[in-house]
Amino acid sequence: MTGYPESLTDPSYRGQILVFTYPIIGNYGVPEFKKDIHRKEIQNYFESGEIQVRGLVISDYSFSYSHFDAMYSLDEWLANNNIPGIFGTDTRELTKILRSAGVMPGKILTSESGDNLFTDPNLTDLVSEVSIKSPFIYKSRSKNPKKILLIDCGVKNNIIRNFLRRDAEVIRVPYNYNPVNSEFDFDGIFISNGPGDPKNCAETISNIRESFKLNKPVFGICLGSQIMALAAGSDTYKLKFGHRSQNQPCIEKNGRCYITSQNHGYAVDKTTLSDEWEEWFVNNNDDTNEGIRHKTKPFFAVQFHPESSPGPNDTAWLFDMFMDMM
Repeated sequence: MTGYPESLTDPSYRGQILVFTYPIIGNYGVPEFKKDIHRKEIQNYFESGEIQVRGLVISDYSFSYSHFDAMYSLDEWLANNNIPGIFGTDTRELTKILRSAGVMPGKILTSESGDNLFTDPNLTDLVSEVSIKSPFIYKSRSKNPKKILLIDCGVKNNIIRNFLRRDAEVIRVPYNYNPVNSEFDFDGIFISNGPGDPKNCAETISNIRESFKLNKPVFGICLGSQIMALAAGSDTYKLKFGHRSQNQPCIEKNGRCYITSQNHGYAVDKTTLSDEWEEWFVNNNDDTNEGIRHKTKPFFAVQFHPESSPGPNDTAWLFDMFMDMM
């Protein structure tokens, strides 16, 4: 029902056409695209500095919008950024097709004409498109902060906000940065979310494999979880349907269930985990892997998004757990 400004600017959606199943979209407009008043380095209300999707499909568009923070309509925001959108579509029927056939190429056309060529975004280097180009440091207000080396594969702003709220100093580096040769002092490594097939991130996987030897805490989210698994010698595979919603139930190994926000099209093959690693979370809908952790070392990762934006905050304690490890 809410969260379209966050979803449309989520770097994990880079190159995709997004279909919203909730029927009414646009009813609260779009806030001003500006920096956070407390942290000038981060856009307020958004998950990156630009719209990341290639197109938007909805059922019922709200031409009238109302919110005290709204500066313009969803239509104006998309048009100003040259992102096509279409409404009046039977998104329930489209969802049934996608749930039967799986994710597929698609187009938004303005007429019957047009070529029949489709571009597979997974064949392009999507992570390099959304990653920072050179290191950037988010300073902490604490006198003696924990320092996190954040490997940016397309990090959401709210992940950075979560670390800053916990008085950490965040050193944001490009996706192909090698922590072993870092010029920065850091207490832990974080591997972010991001778009596309994790196996395309060969350089990042190799760097993380080396980083395990440092024995410093390592935390991965979404694509970061898949990269950690591949670095540990496990395998990943493409999901037929993917998980893209804000209400996915995940069961922790101790039996507790959490409602999570998710956006991924690939998963870790839990049958390939070595004896040093264990499955930590499982998706209650399809039994796919939702988290892994090392049995003896401070390495752990989750497939879902504990930072939310949008979605529930049930698993925000994972950030506290990482801070305590450092």
